[in-house]
Amino acid sequence: MGNLPAERLEPCRAFKKCGVDFAGPITIKTSLRKKAAVTKGYICVFVCFSTRAVHIELVSDLTSDAFLNALKRFIGRRGVCSDIYSDNATNFVGANKKLSELKCLFQSATHLDKMYNALATEGINWHFIPPRSPHFGGLWEASVKSIKTHLYRVLGESHLTYEELNTILIKIEAVLNSRPLTPLSSDPMDATPLTPAHFLIGEPTCSVPEPDLSSVPDNRLKRWQRVTRLTQCLWKRWNDEYLSQLQTRKKWLSNKGPNLSVGTLVLIKEDNITPLSWSLGRVVRVQAGADGVVRVATVLSRGKEVKRSVRKLCPLPFEGNV
Repeated sequence: MGNLPAERLEPCRAFKKCGVDFAGPITIKTSLRKKAAVTKGYICVFVCFSTRAVHIELVSDLTSDAFLNALKRFIGRRGVCSDIYSDNATNFVGANKKLSELKCLFQSATHLDKMYNALATEGINWHFIPPRSPHFGGLWEASVKSIKTHLYRVLGESHLTYEELNTILIKIEAVLNSRPLTPLSSDPMDATPLTPAHFLIGEPTCSVPEPDLSSVPDNRLKRWQRVTRLTQCLWKRWNDEYLSQLQTRKKWLSNKGPNLSVGTLVLIKEDNITPLSWSLGRVVRVQAGADGVVRVATVLSRGKEVKRSVRKLCPLPFEGNV
């Protein structure tokens, strides 16, 4: 695998440098009436280069104006970017031209106050990847694929209102920003992981306790409960996929699975985990087979020791002890 680009290795605050892409279309109901008209909506995804945090905006169309409004909402909540990377879609190219025109206008108008001048000099450097080279945007393409694949599977033929779909997208954003990246400390008794949310709000994301509605038929649920049910179904699909990816990465070097060691912080594969909840633990003992490869590990999780096969344990993406 090649080295990371220099822009992903420079220390900076979250979303100072990011990639952006669109996904869709998604059908949206214009109201709650039974035969209400439907329209199309799109998902705009911003991915931070340094923290891999995700920000999602719901937009009405693929025009430059719609993207500029999404960009303004993004900047209002995440701060001004110094660099944005994208593909060569026409809405991004048009938005870049309008931003340049707007910046020149602000700088040439002498009657504007210092605040407008400060905004103009801040500037945003826009970078376009080469045409027909989606692998250059692998960072944000992976996030878009993860969101799009499971969202389409869960929604199926369901038509949600703008408010309902926006609620689900923000829940998806919270789920993606809750994924553990690396241990927060080297203390063997501390199983707290570092997540993208730590760079955004200073602590892990959490969710309001909700009953499990994943197996309840749609005709027994109210509209807001359907949104909760869709979120829970999407969490289960994405959680299973994410844990599987953590294990397959180790097969780049060996086909024998992860060779865990004492002190490694791991994710434990469990059934019926609620959204934004992760079962973590520290390896305290390992049991190797005749070939010297670890097959079973004892993990300290939530104050008690549990024994699990290594197939049920997933080292964190940036765990240095494995």
